[in-house]
Amino acid sequence: MKPALAFRQPDYPTSWQNLPNGELIVANINQTLAPWWPKFFGYHLLKIGALSGEIDSSQSPIKHQLTLSEQAQKCNLVGDIDDLPLLEHSVDVCVLAHALEFSLDPHHVVREANRVLIPNGYLVITGFNPFSLAGLNQFIPYRRNKTPWNERLFSPMRVKDWLHLMGFEIQLVKRFLHSTLARQVTQGVISNHWHNIASRYFPSLGSVYVIVAKKRVLPLTPIKAKWQIRPRFEPVKVPTMNSSRKNNQQIK
Repeated sequence: MKPALAFRQPDYPTSWQNLPNGELIVANINQTLAPWWPKFFGYHLLKIGALSGEIDSSQSPIKHQLTLSEQAQKCNLVGDIDDLPLLEHSVDVCVLAHALEFSLDPHHVVREANRVLIPNGYLVITGFNPFSLAGLNQFIPYRRNKTPWNERLFSPMRVKDWLHLMGFEIQLVKRFLHSTLARQVTQGVISNHWHNIASRYFPSLGSVYVIVAKKRVLPLTPIKAKWQIRPRFEPVKVPTMNSSRKNNQQIK
């Protein structure tokens, strides 16, 4: 398996409009996450990256929502996504929308999100699925040099392995948009029919995935030591033959 490190600085898009069919992608992400926002409770919701900042989380009961990005124009907090300027266990929900593909060390980005999350907090990750029609663009010469096909794509299975190692419990894994996404996706009868068939019979080949995970922290229960100090050895006193004879003579 290839390492997750990138060997050059990725070109992180500042808006969904900079991605092919970006508006369609974010619309499907919002539709998938719509029933989940009311389930997230807490005080602080952190959106990591400019793309995460455009995710619609208006249905969330969390009032304090921040966007952290390297671009100062579209964020509340300026900083590196792989070195979050936040305290440990200070955020209730973290959103990483298509951030792993455009980072130097994706695994470290997930670890940083794990660090700032409170126990039982939620982590939302979206990305491009390399094992899909969209992932095939990386093998087409005139497309693999364009964004996002020129970046490293990580499968949802690999991201799930990272989360399992950090103690997360996977709540949702959904793949959608069975299309190459290289050209403008038109909504029509044929297109809708194909998406219905593909989502039913080939659900794992969706071009975009959404993962919702919950951070689990097992409490440490002290276990009492099973060993005990052995009592001192004291021999049992048994009456001798002479003492028994003396007792018999006294009785007579």
